[in-house]
Amino acid sequence: MRSSPAARLLRPAALIPLLVVALAFPTSAPAAAAQAPVQASAPVPVSAPARAPVPGELRPYDVSDVYSAGISSGGYMATQLHVAYSGTFDGSAAFASGPNFCAQNDLNKALLACMDTLQDLQLDKLEQTTRDWSAQGLVDPVSQLAGDPVYVFSGSGDTTVKRPVADALSDYYGRLGARVRYDNSTAAGHAWISPLGPNSCTVTANPWINNCGFDAERDLLGHLLGSVTAPAAAPGGTLTQFDQNPYAPGGQARTISMDEKGFVYVPDTCADGAACTLVVALHGCKQGYSYQGFGSQFIDKAYLNEYADTNNLIVLYPQAVPTTTLDNPNGCWNWWGYQGDSAYARHGGKQIETVMAMVRALGGDGTPPPAGNRMTLPSTDAQDGYIKAAADGSVASVGTLETTYGLALGRGSDGKYNRSVLSFDTSRIPPGKQLTRAYVTLTHSSGSGSPWTSPTGNRLLVDVHHGCLSACTVEPADWSATTTAPGSAEVTAFTAGTRSSTNLSTAGLAAVNRSGVTQLRLRFAANQTSNAYVFVNKDTRATLTVEYE
Repeated sequence: MRSSPAARLLRPAALIPLLVVALAFPTSAPAAAAQAPVQASAPVPVSAPARAPVPGELRPYDVSDVYSAGISSGGYMATQLHVAYSGTFDGSAAFASGPNFCAQNDLNKALLACMDTLQDLQLDKLEQTTRDWSAQGLVDPVSQLAGDPVYVFSGSGDTTVKRPVADALSDYYGRLGARVRYDNSTAAGHAWISPLGPNSCTVTANPWINNCGFDAERDLLGHLLGSVTAPAAAPGGTLTQFDQNPYAPGGQARTISMDEKGFVYVPDTCADGAACTLVVALHGCKQGYSYQGFGSQFIDKAYLNEYADTNNLIVLYPQAVPTTTLDNPNGCWNWWGYQGDSAYARHGGKQIETVMAMVRALGGDGTPPPAGNRMTLPSTDAQDGYIKAAADGSVASVGTLETTYGLALGRGSDGKYNRSVLSFDTSRIPPGKQLTRAYVTLTHSSGSGSPWTSPTGNRLLVDVHHGCLSACTVEPADWSATTTAPGSAEVTAFTAGTRSSTNLSTAGLAAVNRSGVTQLRLRFAANQTSNAYVFVNKDTRATLTVEYE
């Protein structure tokens, strides 16, 4: 018989296994809102087993868009990734989970408000926290969530994460301007819904993959992508098992409750160079590859790989594992702050940053980080700007179109040459740490022509300056000011999404101001021979990622 809430609250240590048992079962995937609940299992599609995983590593592909999707604890992590890095993620799907930062680092709240309804989950406070974090640069600008497609699912048979919690997630995203499709029409238990599911719809039982008589993945992907092509009869791409350690802080995935093993599914078209979309798929508790022999069941039966083959999707399957302590014995993703990670739902969250490092590696925007710690600093918007000048730097003036188009680079239609300045508070880097790597990340806003090919082989360089070039706000003199470490990095050509620079040179790392402001100036190595320009970071702030040991 279930004990009273008061009795459970008197035993906080005992709440940990209760919480992770409750989160052990992934939730249902989205059902089509127009369909009536289906109790009987639908016929399973003819689908051959996935190819056995081959050992390998993450390598860059032509990734155009990125989405997250997850169930239960994985649903919470999918939302955390989307909210923290909305400049990277274009949308999300979350099943049987609640709003971002729902647990607020409080295990009791996680259990009683974010799964049950015995406490108020404080939706107004959660919304305001997100907006405050955005203003502080602790998550990407909240404005980037507006218009993003979000899929929320809750089965009426789910007693693990109750319906009002999912209602709150739908409301949370709606308040932030996302395009929410909320499916609450199916009598599903707590499970991922798939035509390949071995369980009937209302069941909540191992392996927590249920067949509810419809193609949930068609609905999910259709909402995120706009439309989808029918799935392949059987997966024909390559499932690669890679080492997650290089992407984790300190090079040790187990220390943050993540597995050494991760998986990525790549269709042949993506491997051959086609532009592809990346989907980060996050299993629920007890569904990780290394959890008590669970193996690849989630990967094989989620019905994502079949759609990947026909829709140019790369599917990344990061893996969590249990801790040897009571922190996380069932291998859940961190959505309540276990192991003392108070940043779990924002920039700096250990699992978030590890998954982001994988995303960047697949998108060609970074290599596996070295052992050590990492933090991502947003630029100081009030100090960012661009300067236009003649070819020799004369008649310089501060650009005025930043709020309309972004920061300008290259030769504009007025015949002037544009350079941009970014400002970062690098005093936030922990003292006593040695910098091992740093890079800047930009977001494409618009442009005309390719300033990288005018002239052929032109290069967008990153100058690093210890302190401010003149005043910390942009001034005309910044166009030609001497910098501490000129040409420390390069940003290769891109026409959409985000792009990270190469790593700062040794001189560039040494120029980072550990006691105050570091400014970066972006400039092309050669003046364009014709009008060709790009605007970056109109609605987002650039970021400087630093790693240290």
